[in-house]
Amino acid sequence: MSYQFILVEPRYEQHIALVQLNRPKELNALHLELMAEVRDALKSLDQDPEVRAIILTGNERAFAAGADIKQMAGKNAIDMLLIDQFSTWDTIKKIKKPIIAAVSGFALGGGNELVMHCDMVIASETAMFGQPEIKIGVMPGAGGTQRLTRNVGKVNAMEMVLTGKFINAQRAYELGLVNRVVPVELYLEEAVKLAREVVQLSPIAIKLAKEAVLKAYDSPLSEGLEFERKNFYMLFATEDQKEGMAAFVEKRAAEFKGR
Repeated sequence: MSYQFILVEPRYEQHIALVQLNRPKELNALHLELMAEVRDALKSLDQDPEVRAIILTGNERAFAAGADIKQMAGKNAIDMLLIDQFSTWDTIKKIKKPIIAAVSGFALGGGNELVMHCDMVIASETAMFGQPEIKIGVMPGAGGTQRLTRNVGKVNAMEMVLTGKFINAQRAYELGLVNRVVPVELYLEEAVKLAREVVQLSPIAIKLAKEAVLKAYDSPLSEGLEFERKNFYMLFATEDQKEGMAAFVEKRAAEFKGR
């Protein structure tokens, strides 16, 4: 598939795909067309048996500096309802393969919400995170109030959402919004290193484990534990489970096939 607003490398490395937001003049502002391309690319990569992990990134200056305000400024409530832009985000949320965000520069508004749709996050020292929608008379709409609160806690989310203040990469790490902070010249390389660790393991186990972790967002503990247990049992029907445990007993490296 060809794209206008993103760059996609399905074979960036063995079993690793790269999706790069590519509106540099607009700081990768997330207009409807770009988000549709991100959705379509992720769906395609999710169905590609050769891809086991996806890296989502922007450029050194900006991961994404927010939504494209020019596209929304003249709309009314019914316009926004009919556009139904958040159905695109709902699809992204359902991607089964792990997505690693490699973030440098601004990740603001929708950009920060897109980061929080990813499963792990590597940030450069220059990264800045925020939900500044309040400064233009609105509020987060792609999950910012909900995911941010779950990630950083009520009081920190309140401060970010109600003041629009940004936090730097180190503070984001302290609050649990990112996995680690690295020098700007290494942020993509570090994301690739993390992806390499993931793709060595059983793709089926990775998929079911991701499902179980995400279930913790949406359910009480008792329901989450039941879901986890079912996925755990299901893995005993896979060849990868047999290979992984045999390799452990035989003290050798496992060779996972995704079956």
